[in-house]
Amino acid sequence: MAIRNIREIGDPVLNKKCKEVKEMTERTRELIDDMLETMYEADGVGLAAPQVGILKRICVIDVGEGPIVFVNPKVVETSGEQTGHEGCLSVPGKSGVVTRPNYVKVAALDAEMNPVEMEGTELLARAMMHEIDHLDGHMYTELVEGPLYEVGAEDEDEIYDDE
Repeated sequence: MAIRNIREIGDPVLNKKCKEVKEMTERTRELIDDMLETMYEADGVGLAAPQVGILKRICVIDVGEGPIVFVNPKVVETSGEQTGHEGCLSVPGKSGVVTRPNYVKVAALDAEMNPVEMEGTELLARAMMHEIDHLDGHMYTELVEGPLYEVGAEDEDEIYDDE
């Protein structure tokens, strides 16, 4: 396993749609292991393959309940609404207010290419939507309501506005 470089906002790979994974190869297994190691090293709760420069429909998530691996995930149901601060390993040191569904159901394949369905609420729902957006070339900054803030900013002097 290896720590991979996380691509940052402005890198064109982050705006590209990822390709479906047709089969699990040794290289793809290594990618998944590296993504998990990279996510944990960076203190993240999720990481998508394009964030490490690979245009494959793979993301990993861990909101504190153990690692989740999604291959070719699709959102099949959402409901409710939650609004809160969201950040991204590809936008270091910044966060913004984003509204997302409070409940999400995802159909995907696991790391063994077995079909799985997973439901999530609150932080898990937010992480699932955030990472799947990456696979379609979208970043949370497109959804931010208002400015991006410096992580830990306590006054308006520390606001970062991307416009």
